[in-house]
Amino acid sequence: MTFDEYQKQAIKTAVKSYDDPHLQNSIWVMGIAGEAGEIVEKWKKAIAYRQGEFTPEQHDDFVKEFGDVIWYIAVLADSLGLSLDEIMQLNVKKLADRQKRNVIKGAGDNR
Repeated sequence: MTFDEYQKQAIKTAVKSYDDPHLQNSIWVMGIAGEAGEIVEKWKKAIAYRQGEFTPEQHDDFVKEFGDVIWYIAVLADSLGLSLDEIMQLNVKKLADRQKRNVIKGAGDNR
């Protein structure tokens, strides 16, 4: 499955709460942050209480949360007219360029 194929499938399950695109996109953005927060919380508990160990069920929970983050990104990107395939290709190109220029560990967005 390509990123764009996933994006097309994800969009089929998106339910819009608002007709106003700014409000709706705000829901998608908050969804990304909320789901990413759930990943952080699960990681914190694993480190704080289980020395970083995960049961198979806890591992599966991580997989589900990653999927939720990706879903929100896919839906938001689509609402902005962006292709996930294109986003991923541009990101890899950007990172390869930074690595080539030895600024992969640098600070700032435009290095």
